[in-house]
Amino acid sequence: MENKKENALAKSMKLLYVYAMATGALFTFLCYWDGIFMSYTGPATFLAFALMTVLILPTAFVYSELSTMLPSAGSCLVYNTVGMNKHAGFWSTWLVMCAWIAVPACGVKGILDWIGFQFALDISNVSLMIIGIIILILWCALSLYKNVIAGKVQTIMLFAGIAGVFVCAVMFLCSGTWSFSNFHDFFASCNSKTWGGMFSTSVAWIVGCSFMVTPYFGFETVPAMVEEGQFPIKEQKKAILGCILTNGVINTLFYFSLAGVLPWAELTNGGDCHAFIVFEALQKSFGSGISWFILLMGILGVVLPIATSVLSFWYSVVRMIYAMGRQNFLPKSFSKTNKFAQPIIPNIIVLVVSICFLTMKSITAFFDLMAFACTLCYCITSVSAIILEKKHPEWERPYKCSKFLKYLSLIIMIILAFFCTIGIGKETWIGFIGYMLVGLSLWIYMMVFKWKRTKVYMDTPDGEKEY
Repeated sequence: MENKKENALAKSMKLLYVYAMATGALFTFLCYWDGIFMSYTGPATFLAFALMTVLILPTAFVYSELSTMLPSAGSCLVYNTVGMNKHAGFWSTWLVMCAWIAVPACGVKGILDWIGFQFALDISNVSLMIIGIIILILWCALSLYKNVIAGKVQTIMLFAGIAGVFVCAVMFLCSGTWSFSNFHDFFASCNSKTWGGMFSTSVAWIVGCSFMVTPYFGFETVPAMVEEGQFPIKEQKKAILGCILTNGVINTLFYFSLAGVLPWAELTNGGDCHAFIVFEALQKSFGSGISWFILLMGILGVVLPIATSVLSFWYSVVRMIYAMGRQNFLPKSFSKTNKFAQPIIPNIIVLVVSICFLTMKSITAFFDLMAFACTLCYCITSVSAIILEKKHPEWERPYKCSKFLKYLSLIIMIILAFFCTIGIGKETWIGFIGYMLVGLSLWIYMMVFKWKRTKVYMDTPDGEKEY
């Protein structure tokens, strides 16, 4: 118990900062993954965002209940250990971290790709690696400093990015090239032949839409910061639901405006996944005189959203690893904090893993991997919520999610995971299997050695319990 007090996280985060951190996690790669979004779901990308906003809400309600009933930085690690057992807690955590820990490297690659695109630079791979490492070190330094500073920085970057994206959307809608006729190939998908198969091309759009859960994972970063909040615990649901709705509205509006400005085939170069189609659309719609705004949008639509996303996920991964160390899923040293109450070893681990991930080339493979891993984690968490309602109806729930929404969350996530399996390519499967094998090795080690000596424990409404 003494170790927990000495290495506790600092309660210094306002609700606005937590909302900004979570919204920044969702408001991710908007003008960088634009090619992936539009190639997967065509002119109806705005519909895919609107639909996914509705589909993800039941799971958000589930997390709203669990995070207020079991307020811990471990989030799904805690929910699924208490709901089922430590094995479910470990594997659900391993799955969601598969998505979270890939974000910093993807973000750095996005910023470097934008620099090359914007300034027509042919930077060598060695130079890109050096620049990327420097950027990652700066993020690590910020994460190791006072969390209230990170919250303020995140809030400024987030609202600046939202303002820029909104202005860009209005410009598209008011351009002389915007027309409903550009929506004629409404459910187009670059993978219609691969994903449509023997059924129909509409299946390809459904598969593409299922992968759109990727720009929505991140709302669970709110529970990751629950121990640092200065606000009443019941208010946490506002940050969870608010970040999803904000993301849904912005992306739906933005991609509606983008889809109408040019025909889909011209926007995506025949349906490929190349990045920065937003800037190409601005150039074609307004001419060379708009180059200053394209530069500005690069900062507001690429650099700031990516920076907000990376910082959010960096914080969340660090806190998850911290919780695993604190609750005997990893050595106790992983829960040590510095003088600013920030975990030390977890920050170093994220930095090292992110530097290793910089060598990865396929952003599409990462995108698909994130979607599949998150849907599986959400399935496990939905089951735990259902079990906990049956096992402990007496536990206080500052926010109560209905049984109907819990079952609906489970059904939706199973369906999304199924369609993701149709669309996952060989490279993604190799990466997923390799990652899971690493987790398997760690899991076996803990069962054979660590858990025989020290028990996993969790704080519950009935007090501290071993699992």
